[in-house]
Amino acid sequence: MATILIVDDDRPIRSTLKEILEFEKFKVEDAEDGQMAISKVEKNDYDLILCDIKMPKMDGIEVLQKIQELKPHIPVVMISGHGDIETAVGAIKLGAFDFIAKPLDLNRLLVTVRNALDRNELVEQTKQLRKKVYKSKLNDIIGESEPIMAVKAMIEKVAPTDARVLITGSNGTGKELVARNLHQNSSRKKAPFIELNCAAIPSELIESELFGHEKGAFTSAVKQKKGNFEQAEGGTLFLDEIGDMSASAQAKVLRALQENRIRRVGGEKDIKVNVRVLAATNKDLKKEISEGNFREDLYHRLSVILIHVPALNERRDDIPMLVDFFLSKVSAEQGMPEKKISSDALKSLQDFDWTGNIRELRNVVERLIILGEPEISKGDVEKFVRVN
Repeated sequence: MATILIVDDDRPIRSTLKEILEFEKFKVEDAEDGQMAISKVEKNDYDLILCDIKMPKMDGIEVLQKIQELKPHIPVVMISGHGDIETAVGAIKLGAFDFIAKPLDLNRLLVTVRNALDRNELVEQTKQLRKKVYKSKLNDIIGESEPIMAVKAMIEKVAPTDARVLITGSNGTGKELVARNLHQNSSRKKAPFIELNCAAIPSELIESELFGHEKGAFTSAVKQKKGNFEQAEGGTLFLDEIGDMSASAQAKVLRALQENRIRRVGGEKDIKVNVRVLAATNKDLKKEISEGNFREDLYHRLSVILIHVPALNERRDDIPMLVDFFLSKVSAEQGMPEKKISSDALKSLQDFDWTGNIRELRNVVERLIILGEPEISKGDVEKFVRVN
């Protein structure tokens, strides 16, 4: 049942409106002036407020502005005399839902009330849908175990911010997937997501990859090239395996994070960049710092938020869901009929020591799809996966 607050210094009007609205099954409260109305709004959450414009102590426009500050989601309908129409139109510009002219027309009143309440309901439904859509975007991280739900919850909190995130975990756990989810659920999602695997680029080339180079900067630099920072402008730069980055590149990345500026190799001018940086590693960076392999100041710049991705052995309850996902995905990729898997076979997979994590599980499922029976059995698992 919707609750409506009537604000009017005219007792007969308040009584009439209350009687009409209660007959229509609404719960109704009233206030005889603006100050009383604000006091009630501070303590209660109304579905709709009907507010007169001309009142002592605090007029309707002041009440409207205060409600917009306190609870802007509550629709306010202004009640105006014929001489107040211009004021009422101004009130709509200030955020009022509508206005009703005096003398009050019953049909006009009820239509306006229902329209305002319908809009309020639609706004609330839209909020709920947005929350569901937002959460659904996290569903490509498969699993419902406690460790992986903690990761999803952290992504949901951190993604909308511009905070830098350091993602840790063993090889094959899905650190890149976490980074992509952080980007996809951020305000930067329409801008580029650029990934650099620091372990895959030779140390003498990584600075050129990150910052770009000018023509003639070195022997093979036959033309100007934009680096990853410039390519990711407005979006996200994901530095995978950051622990393998050279000391020289670490120093320049630190400067870029501190000043939001980069300089191309061979360049003479700084270039301003607007990039969110995410990083990932399978190394113990604190140990690397103590051994002199990684800069402590860079570590603190990157690790505003830490997200640890659990190993598959720490989330065995997710294996049936992951297997089901890979059965469907790999079968489609291979152009093969989707196979079923027995409960005994799933149990065997849950008992396996997954040193290669999710990546290894995907490979195993692909092997079972290609080599196993139409319904993958425990025997298939023992034959093709070598469960101990």
